[in-house]
Amino acid sequence: MRVLDLLIIAIFLVGMPLLGVLIGGRQKSSDDYFVGESKIRWWIVCLSVVSAETSTLTVLSVPTVAYLAAPGAGGMTFLSLALGYVIGRIVVSYVLLPKYIAGDLVTAYAFLGKRFGAGIQSTASVTFLFTRLLADGLRLFATAIPIKVVLASLGLPDVNYWWIVAALGIAMVVYSYFGGVRAVVWVDAIQMLWYILGAAAVIIVLADRLPDGWLGRAADANKFQLFDFSSPILSNQYALITAVIGGAVLSMSSHGADQLIVQRLMATRDVKASQKALIGSGIVVFLQFALFLFIGVMLWAFYNGASPTQALGLNNNDELFASFIVNELPTGLSGFVLAGILAAALSSSLGALASSTVTDVYQKVVRRKLTDAEIFRQGRIWTVIWAVILVVVAGLFATFFRRGEPIVEQGLSIAGFTSGALLGAFLLGLIFRKARQLDAIVAFLTTVVVVAFVILGLKFTKATGEFLAVDFGKPTATSVSLAYPWYPVLGVVITLLVGGLLSLRHRAPATPPDTEQPETAVKAA
Repeated sequence: MRVLDLLIIAIFLVGMPLLGVLIGGRQKSSDDYFVGESKIRWWIVCLSVVSAETSTLTVLSVPTVAYLAAPGAGGMTFLSLALGYVIGRIVVSYVLLPKYIAGDLVTAYAFLGKRFGAGIQSTASVTFLFTRLLADGLRLFATAIPIKVVLASLGLPDVNYWWIVAALGIAMVVYSYFGGVRAVVWVDAIQMLWYILGAAAVIIVLADRLPDGWLGRAADANKFQLFDFSSPILSNQYALITAVIGGAVLSMSSHGADQLIVQRLMATRDVKASQKALIGSGIVVFLQFALFLFIGVMLWAFYNGASPTQALGLNNNDELFASFIVNELPTGLSGFVLAGILAAALSSSLGALASSTVTDVYQKVVRRKLTDAEIFRQGRIWTVIWAVILVVVAGLFATFFRRGEPIVEQGLSIAGFTSGALLGAFLLGLIFRKARQLDAIVAFLTTVVVVAFVILGLKFTKATGEFLAVDFGKPTATSVSLAYPWYPVLGVVITLLVGGLLSLRHRAPATPPDTEQPETAVKAA
C-alpha cells in the first residue's frame, strides 16, 4: 500500500458519513427519520436493498466460494441460490408488500400487530433484533478483515480487530444518527456502485495478468458449472433443488419479514415503486453474484488453486481477495477498490434496529402513546445504543470466528435459525383466518426450538446426504448438518403446521385485535 491508497481510503471513511448527513438533511419528525416520508425513487431504493443485503460478505467471501470449489464439484453453483432469490422476491412483491405500503406501517411487524395483536408483534420484533444483531455483527467483522490486511502490509504492529470494528461503528453511526433513513438509502446506493466499479477494475487487471489458456483450464475443472443435479439435496447447499427452493423461501423471509429490507422498501412512493425496487434488486443481486464468482475463478487461475491458508500464508480463506487487492493491484486502484469494500460494510442496519425497537417494543413497554418528538428522540438514542452493541458483537465474532468456512455461508446460516419462523408467522395470518395470537406465538416459539435442534443436533453424511444420528458436536470430515438453504423452508413448514392445527380449535374467523395502533406507527399522509 502507498500513501495515495491510504489517502483515498481515509477520504472515503470521513467523506461518506458526511455525505450521508448532507443528503439526509435535517430530520424534523419520527416519520422522516424512519421512512423518509416515502419520497425516495424506486431505483435508489433498489440499489440500497442490494447494498444492504450483500455488503462485505459478498465482496470478500463469494469469490472464496468459487475459489475453493473442488475440481469437478462446480464453481458457480452459488448462482442457483440467487435464482431462488429472484423467485422469492416476486412472491413478496405481490403478497406482502401491498399489506405494508397500503397499511401505512413503519415496521413489517406492525402488520402482525394489526392481524394478531401486540404480543406476536413484539415477539417477532425481538427475534428480528437478535438475529439482525448477529448477522450484522458478522458483517462488520468481515469488513475489518481487509483493513487488517492493509495495516499488516504497512508493517504496522498487529492491530486488534476490536479497535478496527469500533472505528467502523463510529463512521456508521454518524450518518444514521443525523441523516435518518434517507441518508442510509442514498449512501447505500452510492456505495454499491462504488464497489461494483472496483470489482470491474479487478477483472480488467486480472485478465491482463493471467496466462494464456486459463479460461479453458478453469472450464475443464468445472469452475463455470451453474447447476448441480447430482449432489445430495440434504447435505449440499448448492444442489439445484436445495438452492432454488431454499433461496426462494430465504428471500421471502429476508425481504418480506426483515425490517432491514422492509424499511427501505417502505421509503418508496407507492406499492408499484416498491415492487419494482424489490424485483429489480433480485436481478441486480444475481448479476452481482456472477461478477464476484467470476473474480473467484480468476483468482483460482492466478494462484494456481493454492490453499489460501497453507500455501499463501493467510490467516483465513476470506483474506484471499483482500490480499490480492493490497499486494497485486496498482497504486491508487488498490485504495479505490478497498474503499469500495469498506463502502459495502457501512450499509447501516442501525435505523432498522432503532425503528423496530421503538415502534414494536418500547411503546408496548411504556404502555402509552408517545408524542412524535419522543419517538424521534428515542429513535436516535437507540441508534447509538445499537451501534455500541453491534461493535461488541463484531468483536466477539473476531475472537471466536470459525476460520474454515467462507464467511458468507456463516452469515446465511445465522439467518436460518429464525427466518422461517418470521415468514411463517406472516403466512399464518394470511392463510389461516381462524388463527389467533396465542396460536401464532406458540407456533413461532415451537419453530425456533425445533429448527435450532435440527441445525445443531442432526447430522447427515457428506457424501450421500443420509441421516446419521443426533449429535450436538461439530461436523466431522464425513458428516455435515442440514444444508442451510433448508433452514427457512423447515421453519415455515413447522410454523404453518403448528399454527394451522391450533387454529382448528376456533369455529369462527379471528376478529382484529381490540388494540389501536399508535399514531406514531402510521406514516404521514
